[in-house]
Amino acid sequence: MFLNNSFGKTVDILHRTMDVNSLRRQVIADNIANSDTPNFKRSTVNFESQLRRALASEQLSGRLKAAMTNSRHIPFEKTMDYRDVRPRRVLDYLTTSKNNGNNVDIEEEMMLALQNQMSYDLMTRAISNQFTQVNIVLR
Repeated sequence: MFLNNSFGKTVDILHRTMDVNSLRRQVIADNIANSDTPNFKRSTVNFESQLRRALASEQLSGRLKAAMTNSRHIPFEKTMDYRDVRPRRVLDYLTTSKNNGNNVDIEEEMMLALQNQMSYDLMTRAISNQFTQVNIVLR
């Protein structure tokens, strides 16, 4: 119903970002739980950079189009739909911070958990503000 306007798009992006924050919380909790496990490698979640790239590609659609005379030609710019962006769980296997091969820094993970929680709280407030504005308009 609302997906074709800015309200629907904003709420959808905030909802997707909150889902990614929930996944990120699980990944951080897994990293913390295995901070003393030998040869355990920490994981991170990559989502925001791909979402930013997809949203930026939508703004590029008004530019001059390249003439493609063959189906095998590669377009200069490809428009990405933000709804196709999925979070990626990335394993950090290159670093080692402990003698047992583990690369989990508990202090860094705790800071990431706090940052993630604050981000989630910010998203819930933003969604609440969106619906408050709709409620004001409907009164």
